[in-house]
Amino acid sequence: MQIIGITGGIGSGKTTVAKIFSLLGIPVYSADDAAKEIMVNDPLLVSQIRDHFGDAAYFEDGTLNRKYISNIVFADKEQLAVLNSLVHPATIRDSEAWARRQSSPYVLKEAALMYETESFHHVDKVIVVSAPQAMRIQRVMKRDSVDRNAVLARMHKQLDEAIKLKLADYIIYNDEQQMVIPQVLSLHRKLLEDARQAGKNFSSDGQA
Repeated sequence: MQIIGITGGIGSGKTTVAKIFSLLGIPVYSADDAAKEIMVNDPLLVSQIRDHFGDAAYFEDGTLNRKYISNIVFADKEQLAVLNSLVHPATIRDSEAWARRQSSPYVLKEAALMYETESFHHVDKVIVVSAPQAMRIQRVMKRDSVDRNAVLARMHKQLDEAIKLKLADYIIYNDEQQMVIPQVLSLHRKLLEDARQAGKNFSSDGQA
């Protein structure tokens, strides 16, 4: 089974595209959603966060004190880097265990920071969902009710779009000029065929 990463800059619509794959029966792992869960449920990660940020990182009932953590990491880039260095490996472990439980020809791992955290090394191929910056800004301003500067600040924390496109194995354009669903269907057929060929080659190797 292949693990296909799917990423894109904020406002690109990667989650929407991932949902279309999901409607086609492809399991989708959301790294961002999973990270929130494992920061509470993964004993090793919880221990590491407590060791570095102190017991105040968690409430007495075991839930994460998000305000406390946010106040620390958003005021200090080094602390944010430490938090990411703890959370991202745990998310990779969790996603790989999740993938082993699936039975489809391929699965998707959706992550906003796939290249930034080098988690692309742990997937077989990467889809980048692309849209013009001006369009992405407008989408996020409307979606999150924030101003332009707030969106730009978030964009600056992500890898430049042009670099992502150069690194991508596949690109889906969500620019309101090209229809998204036909692009997804075409790529879905290709990934199914690739999985079929990989299975055939594995079977041949096994018999040899």
